[in-house]
Amino acid sequence: MAEEGQTIVSVVPDDEGKEKFKKCDQVAFYRRQMQGPKLQYRALLDTLTLTEKGARIHVLEPHIQVELLLCVSPSKSGIVRILLDELQPIKARYRVPDVLTAEPQCEQLRVERQSKDSVTLTWSSGLHRVRLWACPFHLEILCDEQVIVTFNPEGKLWFETLQVPPRAASSGGGELEEDPLGLWKETFRQFVDIKANGPSSVGADVRLHGFSHVYGLPEHADSLQLRDTRDSGPYRLYNLDVFAYDLYSRLGLYGSVPLLLAHKADRTVGIFWLNASETFVNVYHSSHEQQDDCNPPVKKRITPHTDVHWQSESGVIDCMVLLGPTPTQTFTQYAQLTGYQAMPPLFSLGYHQCRWNYDDEADVKAVDAGFDCHGIPYDVIWLDIEHTEGKRYFTWDPVLFPDPVGLQRHLEQKKRKLVVINDPHIKVDAEWSLFNMAWDGGHLVKDSKGQIYRGTCWPGESCYLDYSSPATRAWYSRLYALDSYKGSTPSLFVWNDMNEPSVFGGPEQTMPKDAVHSGGWEHRELHNLYGFYQHMATVDGLITRSGGTERPFVLSRSFFAGSQRFGAIWTGDNVASWDYLKISIPMLLSLSVAGISFCGADVGGFVQDPEPELLVRWYQAGALQPFFRGHSAKETKRREPWLFGDEVTAAIRTVIQQRYCLLPYWYTLFHQAHVSALPPLRPLWVEYPEEQSIFDVDNQYMIGAALLACPVTESGVQEVKVLLPEANEIWYDIHTAKSYKGGRTLNFPVTLDTVPVFQRGGTVVPRVAECGSCTAEQKQYPFSLTVALDSVGCAAGELYLDDGHSFRYRDTKAFCLRTFSMRSGRLLCRSGSEEGEFHSGCNMVQSLIVLGLKRRPCHVTVHVFDTKYMSTEFHYEEDRHMLTVNNLNHRVVMDWDIQID
Repeated sequence: MAEEGQTIVSVVPDDEGKEKFKKCDQVAFYRRQMQGPKLQYRALLDTLTLTEKGARIHVLEPHIQVELLLCVSPSKSGIVRILLDELQPIKARYRVPDVLTAEPQCEQLRVERQSKDSVTLTWSSGLHRVRLWACPFHLEILCDEQVIVTFNPEGKLWFETLQVPPRAASSGGGELEEDPLGLWKETFRQFVDIKANGPSSVGADVRLHGFSHVYGLPEHADSLQLRDTRDSGPYRLYNLDVFAYDLYSRLGLYGSVPLLLAHKADRTVGIFWLNASETFVNVYHSSHEQQDDCNPPVKKRITPHTDVHWQSESGVIDCMVLLGPTPTQTFTQYAQLTGYQAMPPLFSLGYHQCRWNYDDEADVKAVDAGFDCHGIPYDVIWLDIEHTEGKRYFTWDPVLFPDPVGLQRHLEQKKRKLVVINDPHIKVDAEWSLFNMAWDGGHLVKDSKGQIYRGTCWPGESCYLDYSSPATRAWYSRLYALDSYKGSTPSLFVWNDMNEPSVFGGPEQTMPKDAVHSGGWEHRELHNLYGFYQHMATVDGLITRSGGTERPFVLSRSFFAGSQRFGAIWTGDNVASWDYLKISIPMLLSLSVAGISFCGADVGGFVQDPEPELLVRWYQAGALQPFFRGHSAKETKRREPWLFGDEVTAAIRTVIQQRYCLLPYWYTLFHQAHVSALPPLRPLWVEYPEEQSIFDVDNQYMIGAALLACPVTESGVQEVKVLLPEANEIWYDIHTAKSYKGGRTLNFPVTLDTVPVFQRGGTVVPRVAECGSCTAEQKQYPFSLTVALDSVGCAAGELYLDDGHSFRYRDTKAFCLRTFSMRSGRLLCRSGSEEGEFHSGCNMVQSLIVLGLKRRPCHVTVHVFDTKYMSTEFHYEEDRHMLTVNNLNHRVVMDWDIQID
């Protein structure tokens, strides 16, 4: 949320005309690294030691006498870890905990060849190699004798060692000496940052050979493909509360994932830079041509490459190279490090209605009734900070929300849920028991002088919970117990906001870097982890509340690598404009390829009032994205879907209903993300990795492998350009069944009701026949299968089922995975998993639609296990080449065939 009274710009000047957020040249460690000097590290090859955890070797910079320990560890899954730390630090440097789910299982290295200049190491089958060059030090990763990645190719390795603070001999008061480089003290506006450990920044460059397309590094309001930063500044990873953020900017936003993916036609690789301090990333794309020295000069084609320069304020260098080689394998390698997407409860994939703030219980009930009155399904209604008593979290306003349990039960009778906000700041109030528990239990962040840190947020003067402490997380999690959180029920879920953390009036509206956390670590070391830890603790609280049986739902604004294990995130405080609608697509694609699959943007824009056309188009886009929530600020006009006239209401109702009918497909995609790390939202290049012309497309995307979506993001248009990949593909308009050949850009006519979505030939998409009023009602409705035939008459797809809310799918294998495959006119329904059993009498397949059937069948017969083939009625539309078979009523958990002759 925005600070009250803020104007709607992303860089808000204070009274002195100074900007609230730093530019890169205002950051001392970035200036030091960019200005040099250039260092000359050398690897001391005679120190090489091979252990069960990889290779260890000393790396020395002789001029400044810095000696580092390099550890190189390849894993069985195709990951090479490069770890650099001081050989003999005066104290331990911060290493990011809790993000990796397990240490990668290391392969045993062996020396393949060695000389005075280099040593080549290999492992396992010998497919991959690591070549260490002594002077200047650099490290090459090879596949089949081809260099794929080089670490330190331009000698930008930088490692500031920890030191004892210098003191002015004559000061007598312990003042720091003059410090023009910002080594020990840094000033921004009126804020002074005293660095207890002195300069501690690290940096390194990585070359990606043959790659000219790179992605990732969320969160930025920018294009999907990362752009060259030479003239416009680096990408910043520093979690900040940036209200109504600038578009096409590299400045940091609410969350950070230091993962970069590079893709070319025959390979995908990833670079994961595990560091939670402020980080800058420069991207330099090489030219594909260069001039030789002939007279006149002649241009010649060279192999492209991309150089990526990482710079972090503190910590160690912990760089993991994901070797792919396919997009899918790269996603899996990253998930094996940081975890897979949590399997969400089914209700959370429905539509969410939110506003800052619904006034009181009567208002909530009226909005809830409005959805039923207008026939619009929804699952969750949300409450912002005004639901609390004086902005004290875990409380309820006694006047506005006197009966929260009754309100939740009212919603639960309709199988709907309530979400409430819970932020990390705690109101300073000696009369409040929770504040006293936090203070007495040592659960609060301290300032640099050892006192409890105090900042300002919604309640006024506030303290901040130290979620980096396991003890604090455990205490906080227990606050969600039903007997602790008065007024809560099992149908209450949680929204973590302002957890960058946001501090009104703080440096860059966040916590000072010299604040101190558990273990004595400065905030600068773990700033980007703060929201990650609150998200973790909240999820643990909801799981504990249910005795470990029920899946939680928690939305967080701030995030880091690994946050996908906990739940959903959204893109923060956006604006009701066409440009923000347009930028939401590449933002969500960037999040998706970086592992954060459950993501969305506020439908309609958080601030300002959308015109009706924009609102409709945003609902159409939001219905085709993973997290689907309408949200608006309290200064905006009310925005419930039925307040803009019948035409708008009908258009919004239609797309929400279509979203609900498609939920079996969405749920199956989240199962895939949960087990294989394939994101539901995919850039086109993920599905078509060899088609270079689509590598920079970010206005359209794939939903799974079957559906291509191109939301309309411009006002008043009568047609949009839709790129249909792959010349051998057939694409079917899901609304008209009209088919189109791939490998072309289609000028597609649109009206206000048109949402361009195409089903890929060769796929099967499951839907429910009716949408009901919420997801819980869908269990009573049968399925419909849409089979889109490819050029040779084949198709395949799958459907995942479980109870939609518990962990029984995991603990007792109470799930069902069914596959559908069609070949030679025969559709088979079979089991897709050797484990798993889930029975529900309501899960019936009622109807079948086959697209692309070139001739009218003579007959259609059905064979269910242990029965004879039975003829069934069908309807064939010659002009659309579409076959419809109704009244099947086959249990999806049973094996059956349908033969079309």
